[in-house]
Amino acid sequence: MLSSTVAVSLVFLFVSAVYSGAVIEIVEDDDQLSALRVPVWERNTLPYQTDGEFGVALEVGPYELLPTENEWSSTHHFVEYALPIEEGGAAPDDAVISLAVWRPNVPDGVKVPVIAEFGPYFQEASVETPTIEVPGTWLGQMIIDQILPHGFAFAQVSVSGTGRSNHCMDLMGNAEQLGNDAAVRWLAEQNWSNGAVGMIGKSYDGSTPWQAAMFGAEHDYLKTIVPISGSIGVQEMFYRNGSSEARAMGYDAAYQAATTDLTTDDLRVCSDDLAGPLNPWTTYAWAEFGGGDWSDYWDERRHLPDVLENYRGSVYLVWGLQDWNVDPYHAFPTYQLMRDAGINARAIAGQWAHNYPDQPDRHSELGTGYGGEAYPNMSRMDWAVELFGWFQYYLKDIGDEPEPMVQIQTNDGQWHVEETWPPEDMTWLMQEIGTEWSGDGVVNGLGGSVTLTSPPYEDALHMSGLPTLHLDVTTQACNGGQIFATMYDNTNDLRLGHATMDIRYRDGGFEAKPAAPFSGYTMLMEFNPMDVIVPAGHSIRIELTETGEDYLPGPCAANPLGGLSVDGGMIGLPLIDRPVNDDAWFLAPAWWEQQAIPA
Repeated sequence: MLSSTVAVSLVFLFVSAVYSGAVIEIVEDDDQLSALRVPVWERNTLPYQTDGEFGVALEVGPYELLPTENEWSSTHHFVEYALPIEEGGAAPDDAVISLAVWRPNVPDGVKVPVIAEFGPYFQEASVETPTIEVPGTWLGQMIIDQILPHGFAFAQVSVSGTGRSNHCMDLMGNAEQLGNDAAVRWLAEQNWSNGAVGMIGKSYDGSTPWQAAMFGAEHDYLKTIVPISGSIGVQEMFYRNGSSEARAMGYDAAYQAATTDLTTDDLRVCSDDLAGPLNPWTTYAWAEFGGGDWSDYWDERRHLPDVLENYRGSVYLVWGLQDWNVDPYHAFPTYQLMRDAGINARAIAGQWAHNYPDQPDRHSELGTGYGGEAYPNMSRMDWAVELFGWFQYYLKDIGDEPEPMVQIQTNDGQWHVEETWPPEDMTWLMQEIGTEWSGDGVVNGLGGSVTLTSPPYEDALHMSGLPTLHLDVTTQACNGGQIFATMYDNTNDLRLGHATMDIRYRDGGFEAKPAAPFSGYTMLMEFNPMDVIVPAGHSIRIELTETGEDYLPGPCAANPLGGLSVDGGMIGLPLIDRPVNDDAWFLAPAWWEQQAIPA
């Protein structure tokens, strides 16, 4: 059934490719605009430009850039803001945030909203970025070219301690959060602004929108945020069920060093200048004894709880299901948590890595088992149109309110749309290790591993959610241990996903518990979000090792008497049924379409 879906999809992709190649044009007639604002499942019939390096908005706006005295048509400003004493507020000079603004040349009296990107990389010599007055090569330039001509301003903002913003580099902490809020307020209060601000960015620049949204309803000028692979919290970014990524050990110190310029700004002291570099080490080694709680470093940088409690704007989540930089568990179940909190949200999750949805040149670099099977149908060349419609409504109140939905892609490249994700009609296939699944043994840091194998499945499986792996284990002489689980399609050896857990965090989350030698525990592991197809007749295997890609070995890994004996457990597979003719499937305007046209 699923193979039929692929075959039918290819036929329609070929037909739409030929059609699109014949009629691609940029629409300039306002009477045609409503025809282009159509549901995602109808877009494959439209003349999208799909042969470029990124998507375009199709609609040409009526405004040009407002000319300025510099060649980049931007203006630079400093925004003053107050810092509390504990954040260095008593330092000799006032705290200021540096930002640059691009504006459309609109008639007198016309006010425009602002789309802004906040980050630490503008005008930083250590990362060889140009002056903040030069737009970013992908996101900034795209917004200026595609969206600003429709009556939007664009801003780039340097977070505290970076670029020409002074103070110390308080990585995602309180000082940075206050500076970001001050800059959003300033943009909303300018006499040319309509008072509505939207934030967008990727990676670190996708984490700053969460910070600004923490302030909530009393600062209602922030109408929407579009976090693209942006962290919902610092501990969440570097730890998964207690397992530590290698980069966690030095990231804070690295950012502090990269933004230090030996000026008077560095006389300021961030309250976390000591806790930042030290906290990852104490969390890694002594978490069960309070090593992660001796300061409020993690709590201060946990953004999502305050967003859910305070924010009443909208959120568009953008994530790659093969992102190893900011893993997709930041997006799910965050999406449904926001819906439950009354926040209107939408999400798009393709099989790309730490990239934008419409970057076919980056998408083409993905390997087997890491998104390669979904290329080139993953490259969403309608992304600029999607963004334009989103900002039109939330910053200008034009059009209909976007419907909550998740556009998600299977590992073999098919797109389906769901109201929420994991889908509400998802059911669990629960199978026991030792009966339905075979495998046992000891996992340790000396190379000991365990392979769990399922029987062949008679029917195809569509896993859509976060599979679970609840392992019954026994510690050895060392009172610790770690499991890194990699799931494969056992028939064709295709990697499907991964999970990891330190036994001290056996209940999941961020609360560590002590473990004793020669004691039994159940580890409640959860895989990263997966939307994968296992064809009929195939089986699944899960490889259990002490550590895996990007992660540090556990504190007990070097002990020859350490390790975890796998005694059994339960595997949960989240399944949905989407027949070939189900309305959930849709054909997206993808880079595939142009390339499929025969010579």
